[in-house]
Amino acid sequence: MKGKLVVVKVGTGSLTKDDGSLDLEAMKRIVREIANAIKMGNKIILVTSGAIASGMAELGVNANPNDIVFKQACAATGQSILMSHYRELFREYGIKVAQVLLTKEDLSNRASYIHICNVLDRLLQLNVLPIINENDVTAIDEIIPVTKGYRVNFSDNDILSVLIANAVQADLVVILSHIGGLYTADPKDSDARLIPVVEKVTPELKRLAEGKSKFGRGGMKTKLEAAEIATRSGIPLVIASSRRENVIVDILSDRRVGTYFKPIRRLPGAKRWIAYGATIKGQIYINEGAKRAIMNGASLLAVGITGVSGQFKIGDVVSLIDPDGKEFARGIANYTSEEINLIKGLRTDQIGKVLGYIRQKEIVTHKRMYILEGSESDE
Repeated sequence: MKGKLVVVKVGTGSLTKDDGSLDLEAMKRIVREIANAIKMGNKIILVTSGAIASGMAELGVNANPNDIVFKQACAATGQSILMSHYRELFREYGIKVAQVLLTKEDLSNRASYIHICNVLDRLLQLNVLPIINENDVTAIDEIIPVTKGYRVNFSDNDILSVLIANAVQADLVVILSHIGGLYTADPKDSDARLIPVVEKVTPELKRLAEGKSKFGRGGMKTKLEAAEIATRSGIPLVIASSRRENVIVDILSDRRVGTYFKPIRRLPGAKRWIAYGATIKGQIYINEGAKRAIMNGASLLAVGITGVSGQFKIGDVVSLIDPDGKEFARGIANYTSEEINLIKGLRTDQIGKVLGYIRQKEIVTHKRMYILEGSESDE
């Protein structure tokens, strides 16, 4: 594979020693791999972990203290160390780098999302390597999820890497780990066998993925979640060992390395954002008739709504919940949660009498909606 846009994610375990300090030899090997891939004519975006771990080592503290603010302080300390090493190592190959720190809110806001895409595209045009990490200093995972109806869409850099790939419409995601791919059992087990190709991420495969790394937050479970998002969006993904020599070049040369996850389909850009990039700000509960209509290609009207959960504004992404309490779709709301509470169950011609206006007849337009897997009506 030549001349492709590739998102490479490197995990904490691939960058650190057992004590959590940065493994400079490992970093040199990864930098060399990326430099060789760029030399082949590919564009690379690097999503890196390791800031918290390297900060802990720098400050001489134990791994994963319970104090969230202290972990954020470790991230602030470690991020500058991480980027300093990347800058010097890539400079040896004549490659300039740019640091991009993101939070969930940056990707969940449509305007910010577009700005991020534009900046990444311009950096690549300038032959600058974007190096992305979650902004752990300002991330507020521990606070936001307790708000009723609110759900963020990534919890570590595995998921972040595929959301970035979605945003820039990448051709491939490569997740480099201390584990060489997906195995039939714990890789330490002598009977474990590498699974070279995955046609589809199934519940059975998810059950194989348990446990987390010592310094990082993600394990094989989040990698499978990342693979599921990528492949459903039409992007192939490979999980491979960062310690394997020429791993990135071999993957780009179509040699069998690690575990390859086959793409299923390519979603339009807006629907990729609705499905995976946006934060879910609330839920709209609908009746069975409205669900049937939506599954047949219709938009959501007020008459089909039975309830609302959470607080959201016009333009926010919400979940659509069926009578069984199951989320079956997501879409961009044309009305606020307060407005919908006032007009739920009403015919369209009654909305103006209650609100004094009709902004749009559709509460959620079908073209701005993503139907979850299992429906044939999604486009």
